[in-house]
Amino acid sequence: MRFSRFPISTTKETPADAEVISHQLMLRAGLIKRIAAGIYTWMPLGLKVVRNVERVVREEMENAGAVELSMPVVQPAELWEESGRWEQYGPELCRLKDRHDRDFCLGPTHEEVITDLAKTEIRSYKRLPVNFFQIQTKFRDEIRPRFGVMRSREFVMKDAYSFHEDQASLEETYWRMHEAYSTIFDRLGLDYRPVEADTGSIGGSHSHEFHMLAESGEDDIAFSTESDFAANVELAEGLMPVAVEQEAAALEVFDTPNAKTIDALAKHYDVPAASSIKTLFVEDAKGELVALVLRGDHQLNEIKAEKIEGISQPLRMAQETAVKNATGASFGSLGPVGLDTRVVVDRAASVLVNFVCGANEDDKHFRNANWGRDVKNFEVADLRTVVAGDPSPCGKGVLEIKRGIEVGHIFQLGTKYSEAMNATVLDQNGKSVPMTMGCYGIGITRIVAAAIEQNHDENGIIWPGAMAPFWVVLIPLGMDKSEAVATAAETMYADLKTAGVNVAMDDRKERPGVKFADCELMGIPLRVTIGERSLNEGVVEVQGRRDSEATNVALESAVAFVADSLKKH
Repeated sequence: MRFSRFPISTTKETPADAEVISHQLMLRAGLIKRIAAGIYTWMPLGLKVVRNVERVVREEMENAGAVELSMPVVQPAELWEESGRWEQYGPELCRLKDRHDRDFCLGPTHEEVITDLAKTEIRSYKRLPVNFFQIQTKFRDEIRPRFGVMRSREFVMKDAYSFHEDQASLEETYWRMHEAYSTIFDRLGLDYRPVEADTGSIGGSHSHEFHMLAESGEDDIAFSTESDFAANVELAEGLMPVAVEQEAAALEVFDTPNAKTIDALAKHYDVPAASSIKTLFVEDAKGELVALVLRGDHQLNEIKAEKIEGISQPLRMAQETAVKNATGASFGSLGPVGLDTRVVVDRAASVLVNFVCGANEDDKHFRNANWGRDVKNFEVADLRTVVAGDPSPCGKGVLEIKRGIEVGHIFQLGTKYSEAMNATVLDQNGKSVPMTMGCYGIGITRIVAAAIEQNHDENGIIWPGAMAPFWVVLIPLGMDKSEAVATAAETMYADLKTAGVNVAMDDRKERPGVKFADCELMGIPLRVTIGERSLNEGVVEVQGRRDSEATNVALESAVAFVADSLKKH
C-alpha cells in the first residue's frame, strides 16, 4: 500500500472529550471518526486492525469446530418476549417499530435468534453437539457511552452458541472454547487473564471472563500471589476469618451526634472502622426489610447479596422512610441489636467481639455489642467485596487486585433459553428434552482499544505484530529528487510484498519528521528508512517501534533482516 493513495488523517491535537489513552490515540492516529455519542466510523487504517483481529478469531473458532453464520441485527420482539427478556433487559435494548407498528429491537446479543434457529433446524440428538458463531455489529443503548470504542453503543462482536444433549457435552465444548480464547489472545500478543465471573443478565450456571490487564480497566480482578486463581472481585469469595478469643464486655450506649458515617465515627470517637459494623437494609422478594451487616471497613458486594435466598433480584435498597418506621432510627444510627427483621451478617463481621454499632436511636451507638448475647437471631453469609491482602479462596497465598478490561466472556447457559423457547430434541430414548446451551463472546472492536491501553508510549500506539495495519513502513527520503532512493525503495517494496510481508511505503511529499511521527503514532512495528546518504554507504536504517535507535543493515540483506525481525514482533 502506498500512503499517497491511502487516506492518512493523523493529528497532533488530543481531542478534549477523549478520557483514556486508547480513545485519544485512535482519534489522533485516524483509526476512527465520531459521528454520534458512542457511534464511530472505522477509517481505513482502523478497519485494517479490526480485520486482523477478526481473522485470528475466525481461524481459531474454526479450529475449535465452530461453524460460521450471520444473524440479523434487527430482531422481532416476539422472540424476546418468548425468552422473557423484552422487559427484563432494560433501557439498553434499543426498541423500534416498523411501518406496520410491529415491535423490533436492534440486537445487543443473539441468544433468542440462535435458539429459535436451533429449535426449527435441530430435531434429534444425532445432530448434536453443534457450535455456531458469527462476527457482527451489535447495538446497546448505553446510558453513558464513554472511552471511545471501549464502551460504545455500536460495536463489532464475535458471538458463538453451542447446543448439546447434556451437561457433559457442554462441559467439553466449554473448555475447548476456553482454550481457543487463550490461543486467540496469545496470537494477538496481549497480556490477559481468564477469571471466574458472574453470569449477569445473560444467565447460566458458570462463566469465565477474559480480561486484558490495564490501569484504565473498569473491572477489579483478584489474583492469588501463589497460585493461578483469578476471579472478578464480584465473584471472589471472602473466606471466614479465624475468630479471636476475647472476653465480652458490658454493652453500653454512647452519644454520637452528627456521626452518620463510619469515617465520622472513627474521626470523632476514636472507633477503628475494623472494630465497628454498618447495617444496610434491602428488600426481599416480598418487599419486606432485610438487614445486611458488614464490618465498617468493608463494602457490600451487591452481586453476592442478590444471590442470597429470598433477596430481591435485582437488589433493591430499602427507602429511609421504611427503615425508620421499622427501627425508629435514621440512616447512620442503625444496628442489628433488637431488630425485628431478618439479619444476614458477613463472615468477617460475624467474628467481631465487642464491636460498635448503631443503637437504632438517632445520634446514639452501642459499644461492646456481641453476637449471640446481644443479637441472637442472625445468618452468616459471604456479603463483602474482597480486598488486597485477603486470603486467597484457593487456600494458597493472598489476593492482589488489578484492573482489567473485559474482552471476552464464556458462559454455560444450561437450559435457560431452550426451556423458555421450547427448543427440544429427541434423546436416545425418544424422549423430548431441552437442549443444553453454551455462549461465547469476544469484543472485536474493544480488543483494538484494549490493546492500545496495553501497548503505547508518549509517541503513540505500539501494535503487536498480529494486529498491526502494516508490519513495515518504508520511508524513502527525497525519492522524488533521487533516482537511487526511488529505485531502492521500489525494489525493496516489491521484494517485501513477494516475501509475503504486509508492507506500506510512505511516498507522500511530506517532511521526514512528519513521516517518522506518523509512523510512530500509527504504531507500525518496523520502519525502514532509505536515504541517499545511507545508500552511498550501502545500507538502510531499520528501527523497531520499541527500539530507541535504528540499526544499519546492508541493502542486499535488508529484506531477509526485516522478515527475521518481524518474528520478534
